[in-house]
Amino acid sequence: MAILIDGKAWAAHDRAQTAAAAAKLADSGVKAGLAVVLIGEHPASMSYVRGKDRAAAEVGIHAEVIRLPSSTTQTALLGLIRELNGDERFHGILVQLPLPAHINERSVIEAIAPRKDVDGFHPVNVGALALGMPGMVPCTPLGVMRLFEYEHIALEGKHAVVIGRSQIVGKPLAQLLLAANATVTVCHSRTTDLALLTRQADILIAAIGKPRFVTGDMVRPGSVVIDVGINRIDGKLCGDVDFASVAPTASHITPVPGGVGPMTIAALLSNTVKGASAHA
Repeated sequence: MAILIDGKAWAAHDRAQTAAAAAKLADSGVKAGLAVVLIGEHPASMSYVRGKDRAAAEVGIHAEVIRLPSSTTQTALLGLIRELNGDERFHGILVQLPLPAHINERSVIEAIAPRKDVDGFHPVNVGALALGMPGMVPCTPLGVMRLFEYEHIALEGKHAVVIGRSQIVGKPLAQLLLAANATVTVCHSRTTDLALLTRQADILIAAIGKPRFVTGDMVRPGSVVIDVGINRIDGKLCGDVDFASVAPTASHITPVPGGVGPMTIAALLSNTVKGASAHA
């Protein structure tokens, strides 16, 4: 049976390190600040924002949630972001996605100053990651890499298979794995004979948004399985991995909930303090 990777416990460990760094900054006169912009009343987004606000307060980050109606225009939102870019109280700006249909997501992301882009989505930060240069790293991929570090899971020379090629998880995670000297295969909806590739993986990462898609017969015995998916079936959360059939085969596995999710928020807090440190 696979060893369970406890994301909650590791996130608490990570947050403790962030809290220490935030306290050190505060002693030098810099209070780390995060501005969270929430548009409309999307239930999941409201829940996520409450969690981020609470977590920020726990590590000593000043978080301010700016709530806007769903009728907010793109022009008004871009104007707000310009103001936040120039507001030195905030070292991180997060615009909660998804946005209303009438607002262009790419324009909003590009409006955020790269140094305050704690999501790591701005083209400047995407390019820095690809080139191996310093910058903000997307939170979920960063959280996954820290799980490997904390669990002492070696990456060098290993074959990592990533299912999913999103800008938020799949692509940046592939870049990070390459930088860690893993051999990386990225699979997606057009990949033929997916199971043939997943069965070759030393490390298998599922990030496709399809509930319980990865089954036990797709996993090589002894592999490490990271489930990034968050899906809801009959009111209950589940991942992209069929935990019951995969856990007996894998060496390590993340649960959903309680795996990658808590590490994503921990990485967001870390990025905010990173931005504040650059300002100090």
